[in-house]
Parts: sequence; C-alpha cells; structure tokens
Amino acid sequence: MDLIFSRPQTTLSVTRGAARLMIDLGYAPLLEVGLPNGRRADVMAIGRRGDIVICEVKSGIEDYRVDRKWGEYAPFCDAFFFAVAPEFPQHVLSETPGLIVADGFGGAVVREAPVTPLAPARRKALTLAFARLGALRTLRDQPTG
Repeated sequence: MDLIFSRPQTTLSVTRGAARLMIDLGYAPLLEVGLPNGRRADVMAIGRRGDIVICEVKSGIEDYRVDRKWGEYAPFCDAFFFAVAPEFPQHVLSETPGLIVADGFGGAVVREAPVTPLAPARRKALTLAFARLGALRTLRDQPTG
C-alpha cells in the first residue's frame, strides 16, 4: 500500500531528512532561517570549516513551478541544493543546483551542488547571524525559572 502524504507532511518529512543528512555530512543545520534579502532558507547548515549550505525543500511539482525565488539564495551560501521526496519527478528540476532526495529518516545527495565560495565579509556576517539564531533558539526552548 502506497502512502500518500499531504503537502505539509511531505515538506516536514523532506525537511527532517535533509537536516539529518546535513548532520551525517558533518554540518550543523538550522531550519527556517531568515536571510538578509528577506528570503527564508528551509535548511541552512554550517560545516566544520565554516562553509554554508542551503537546502530549498520542494514538496511537489506545483511548489517548484510556482516558487522561482530559489536563485536568490545563492549569494548567501557556498552551495545550494533542492531537497525533494523520493517520488518527486526530478527531471523537472533545474540542473544547476545540487539535489538531495530525502524522507523523514534521512537523505542522499543525488547531485552535488556547485561550490561558489562566499566573500570573507559576507561569510563572517552570515556565520555570526547563524550562531546568534542558534543560541537564541536554544535559550527560547529552555525552561525559565
């Protein structure tokens, strides 16, 4: 029996799997990260050497066709990936970004993302903002008093 997931369930599952993959690859991910240009990265992760990866989750073909803002993430990462569910029709995706196929348990890199290193000043600003966001989220999730 095939399981049919709603768009929100698919988004949650793919996001979870992409984040778990990032951890497996040695990255520290955060979800729903606001960028300086007003966009929001579904998954943003920082590596041991300070490299920054963004994964844009696509829950279905309609989501991909309607949402063309993904090109605006490149100035804020060294590598950019689409993350999709296993049943997503991969042939419709642009071949420029990397590609991750993920479900709620993990994921796999199907196509490596081209690497375009960030300028040092931008990397520093993004790294500091990432660290502050992670620290504030950790504090928010702690019991007080």
